[in-house]
Amino acid sequence: MAQHVLPGRFTASPDTDAVTVFLIGMRANRWWTLGPTYQAASAMPRMLKHLMDYPESGLLGFHSWFGRTTLMLSYWQSPEHLQRFAADRDAPHLEPWRRFMRESAGTGDVGIWHETYQVNVKDQETVYSDMPLFGLAAATRQTPIGRGTGTARQRMGRA
Repeated sequence: MAQHVLPGRFTASPDTDAVTVFLIGMRANRWWTLGPTYQAASAMPRMLKHLMDYPESGLLGFHSWFGRTTLMLSYWQSPEHLQRFAADRDAPHLEPWRRFMRESAGTGDVGIWHETYQVNVKDQETVYSDMPLFGLAAATRQTPIGRGTGTARQRMGRA
């Protein structure tokens, strides 16, 4: 599905003091072992549907890229929101994670990884030039770059 390109230069303007950036993915180390790879990969769509159906979960937005190594970039209201979802017995994360740890972890067939960053909004800088709505701007709020925000240093408040 093609997204509408927004001509011009924009920046993200979150209405909060901090944003949690969560990177997660998997790697098909032995791609020919289709069962474990499929089992690990097929859990994510259910999780994303749940998170989109329950905005109070704290997910602000996400983007995904697929290949032998997958990557999902997501933005959350806080690390507590992310951790609450991960540990929630009624959400569709805990059971697939436990199954993975029981059946696939340590076999070398599929690798799972994640990184979490808590970013103070005053310490982030974004620019989107002639792009569809994307990244932190799509997850929070996009504003045009103008006088006083034309450089990365100005956008970070360090001019």
